[in-house]
Amino acid sequence: LAILSDALHDLGDSFSLGLSWYFQKLSKKGRTKTFLYGYKRFSLLGAIINSIVLVAGSIFILTKAIPELFNPGETNVQGMLYLAILGIVVNGAAVFKLRKGESLNEKVVSLHLLEDVLGWVAVLIGSIIMMYTDAPFIDPLLSVLISFFVLYNVYKNLKKSLLVILQGIPEEISIDDIRQKLKNIPKVTDIHDCHAWSMDGQYNILTLHLRLDKDYKLSEQAKLKERVRTQLKDESINHITIEFEGQDEYCELEDC
Repeated sequence: LAILSDALHDLGDSFSLGLSWYFQKLSKKGRTKTFLYGYKRFSLLGAIINSIVLVAGSIFILTKAIPELFNPGETNVQGMLYLAILGIVVNGAAVFKLRKGESLNEKVVSLHLLEDVLGWVAVLIGSIIMMYTDAPFIDPLLSVLISFFVLYNVYKNLKKSLLVILQGIPEEISIDDIRQKLKNIPKVTDIHDCHAWSMDGQYNILTLHLRLDKDYKLSEQAKLKERVRTQLKDESINHITIEFEGQDEYCELEDC
């Protein structure tokens, strides 16, 4: 069962790798009339599908392994040993190749492959123990532990992906810090309707309204925009949209 557990996870990863590669490639496509921000968010589909496949596989393994804990069957220990070594080599090579991935999709795939390496290491250790002791329960026990380990990490990765899909504020961005920095710019009297979200976990977007004092001149607009972008260059923001408002101008989005 430990071998089946890792093999099923590897099968899921193989399927997910293909989808992840396709969506990652598609995400680099530029904007169109339908997708005005481009296809960046498509890379998240690979991460989400990958997570769903692993959840389904882990639940399937648990339904098989838990009953085996109380009634363990015979195990081909030597076969476990050889397959574990093969699994470590193959998955280890894949992790090494993907270690420099930066997108959330690439990180999820790389993490899953690393989990598989650890799973095969556990199988290797378990097979060695079973070669010298009469402990057949180790096989289903490893399956349960591997499955719970994978489910735990899938939860964390899925949470990050859903945060992006639901347009939650990126973890590396602080709206309070942004407000504080912009308030220090001369002639800026108020910041409101400030929103930040991420397209794919990497490309972050910020929109905001700046209220200016009465001495502001339209000819200063370009310099002020550049000043804002300079102030926020360390805030992990890739795309900023600014709307200027006069001191006495009413804005229905002021409380947003």
